[in-house]
Amino acid sequence: MCHDTDSRPPAPPRGGDVAERGTLTLTSTDGTEVAAAYAAPAGPAQVGVVLLPDIRGLHPYYVALAERFAEAGLPALAVDWFGRTAELPETGARGQDFDWRTHIPQVTAAGVDADVTAAVAYLRGRTRDDLPVVTVGFCFGGSHSWRLAGGDLDLAACVGFYGKPETSGDAPAVRPTLMVIAGADAATPVEAQLALAERLRSGGAEVETAVYDGAPHSFFDGAHGDWAQACDDVWRRVLALTDRVAAG
Repeated sequence: MCHDTDSRPPAPPRGGDVAERGTLTLTSTDGTEVAAAYAAPAGPAQVGVVLLPDIRGLHPYYVALAERFAEAGLPALAVDWFGRTAELPETGARGQDFDWRTHIPQVTAAGVDADVTAAVAYLRGRTRDDLPVVTVGFCFGGSHSWRLAGGDLDLAACVGFYGKPETSGDAPAVRPTLMVIAGADAATPVEAQLALAERLRSGGAEVETAVYDGAPHSFFDGAHGDWAQACDDVWRRVLALTDRVAAG
């Protein structure tokens, strides 16, 4: 399991007012209705973030994470994986009892791409037409974020936390990529993730790897006090990337 039931993301190193927060239904580019959560900062938007969740889809962790990005000055939209195979969640987010094991094998790269494309359009529709957008994914979503680093979607950069190389594919990265790697990840060997980084670099793009020795899978959690410094460093790296994207 990627996070405990009550897990919530750590706070970013910079904070501001959140002007808007809440769940919604996003219409994907193939017409599918997808659960999503949006949060926006009070100030002007410089970069948008599409959050790609772990295997549970739109868990409350990712609703909260969208708000954390908004606190840091970045409008964020978290998307669910399961609009094509499951009913929309009644509460806006997926409950702990959702049967993700049945649905996750049915998620396709084409479906993910359609949802991300719609998410980018939504962020730009709420802010400005030329807003640069970054994907930030976790576990299953981290794998897809790394995959999108080599795709043709209109993205400025890609961040992936503890993904699986076999899901990511081997397409060289064509945009800046950050790979956040848990040093004691029981789900995916560190060596496999570093090998993927080398393959992604073959396209000439910048691929940064951040390995946190001894950290467990899903260490980016406000409840993991032992990894508070690692979480702070992750935020620093992610925001440094988004700041560079904003600067052009």
